[in-house]
Amino acid sequence: MFGSWDNASEVDKIIVRYTGNFNWSTIFFLAVVVLIYGALLRKKEYKLAVAGLSLYSVHWLCEICNALIAKIWGYPLWACTNDSTSYLLLIGVSIELSMMFALAGICAYQILPKDKNVKFLGLSIKWWDVIGMSVLFSCIEIFLASTGKFLWVYPWWGALLVCVTVYVPFFIAAVFVPDANSKFQKIFLISIVSLNVVLLAVLVPLGII
Repeated sequence: MFGSWDNASEVDKIIVRYTGNFNWSTIFFLAVVVLIYGALLRKKEYKLAVAGLSLYSVHWLCEICNALIAKIWGYPLWACTNDSTSYLLLIGVSIELSMMFALAGICAYQILPKDKNVKFLGLSIKWWDVIGMSVLFSCIEIFLASTGKFLWVYPWWGALLVCVTVYVPFFIAAVFVPDANSKFQKIFLISIVSLNVVLLAVLVPLGII
């Protein structure tokens, strides 16, 4: 449930963007994501596309922050080992995880009922979606951490904090942004995507993350 300093030695072995483990599955995952977004746009399922992109943009901002934590304090909150992935994008995100998060927002929004104003036990169905998906992904992360391929380092870090500080914001973006007015959607996506691009363009070449 919680991190362990026993993982620190494993984190020290990680080489970001190491190509020695590369395999062609990466190309397949990318093709699947492009195919799904292309189908959504062709069918004019714009809200689903916005849901996916909203979560994905928050995901990248979160991963950049995790990489910066590693640079500043020596260790990230979470990390992926090199032998668990064909390509490690940043210290906490493999290509496989990133492609999954590209689709996670679509999944979260798609399971909502047509009447999104319905309430259950006094709480909006949208919030139940956010809570349910956040808990589900946190539980999956517990399993991933147990494999030794996905590392939690700090003793105080674990499933509860992952759920509240990472997955809840992810799924709030996926569930609520698509139903916001178009002006807010544009501001939200353009702002976060632009911030991500600038941070990556500056920090990666400098070797900071």
